[in-house]
Amino acid sequence: MKSALLAAAASAVLLAAPAAAQGVKIGILNDQSGVYADYGGKWSVEAARMAIEDFGGEVLGQKIELVTADHQNKPDLATSIARRWYDVENVDMITELTTSSVALAIHELSKEKKKIDIVVGAATSRLTGDACQPYGFHWAYDTRALGVGTGGALTKAGGDSWFFLTADYAFGYALEKDTSEIVTANGGKVVGSVRVPLNSSDFSSFLLQAQSSKAKIVGLANAGLDTTNSIKQASEFGIVASGQKLAGLLMTLAEVNGLGLQAAQGLVLTEGYYWDLNDRTRNLGERFLKRTGRMPSMIHAGTYSATLSYLKAVKAAGTKDPDAVAKKLKELPVDDDFAKGKVQENGRMVHDMYLFEVKKPSESKKPWDYYKLLATVPGDKAFFTAKDSGCPLTK
Repeated sequence: MKSALLAAAASAVLLAAPAAAQGVKIGILNDQSGVYADYGGKWSVEAARMAIEDFGGEVLGQKIELVTADHQNKPDLATSIARRWYDVENVDMITELTTSSVALAIHELSKEKKKIDIVVGAATSRLTGDACQPYGFHWAYDTRALGVGTGGALTKAGGDSWFFLTADYAFGYALEKDTSEIVTANGGKVVGSVRVPLNSSDFSSFLLQAQSSKAKIVGLANAGLDTTNSIKQASEFGIVASGQKLAGLLMTLAEVNGLGLQAAQGLVLTEGYYWDLNDRTRNLGERFLKRTGRMPSMIHAGTYSATLSYLKAVKAAGTKDPDAVAKKLKELPVDDDFAKGKVQENGRMVHDMYLFEVKKPSESKKPWDYYKLLATVPGDKAFFTAKDSGCPLTK
């Protein structure tokens, strides 16, 4: 009997050993084949890989492993992948998480499993608002910051009537809502909106409604290929030529590059990072360019920062325990080649945002020289405070 118990105990030790000896595992879950493939995609995977290499490849004496999957913008598929990662593959943290409907679903699963997620690619401010949870974080930007930057600037400049083309899911609704609040707070008005299915190829009926509204600003509350396609088709309809102005409410360097300066010139947009802002952003940008042949957007740079910050928190905590790591993420300042910032109690990483205008082709002096800086929006103005976010953790 005693020998049988000893054998069973030995077997238990052997079974437990792989999990105990396993290193830190990070998952990049995003759209790698669809409408947001350039916006995040494999470029975000490469950014996370850079962060792991810069950190030294191991933490707490254990190897850092990176896994990746394409969620195809489907919350059910994303949840299935994340559940397997958490339950079977011992993934410690999931990041990037493009698409707000996906991010909200994974946020809820991470809460249930007591695992950390750091959202970068998804926009909705609900992630650190009413949907906040103890293990959830939001990096790079959100719909509130985009609304303050682009919505506030254009309204103050005289664009006081708006019509929205809104992506028909959680992200679009949040972006329209947060921008509308900023527009009306600055004395403007919203004259209408239309909801557009994700991954649309024909924007003509929606653009005709925007044109007939006579709004001074047509706010594009969409992203990725949907934004570039709506801008191209707006040009065909002569919307800008007839006096209306387009506002790309979520545009990154990837979409501007896809459009080209001839089509994108004059667009005003807000990002949390631009490679040519300062020596540190240039350092990250030029190293990324050598690896990928392109400059990073705020999504790619934000994924680099989120991955690096997580690893710093694990090291500071001296453990992978999610409660200890979450505590350190909220204590440690963020100071890297993406940004300087701080993490609030609701998980929101607060940092400066930047209002840019896309250069004319004649103003661009070198490849990827796309933006003119119009204004810096301080982080405490761009983002909700933890108290005002609606996060139940802060009440």
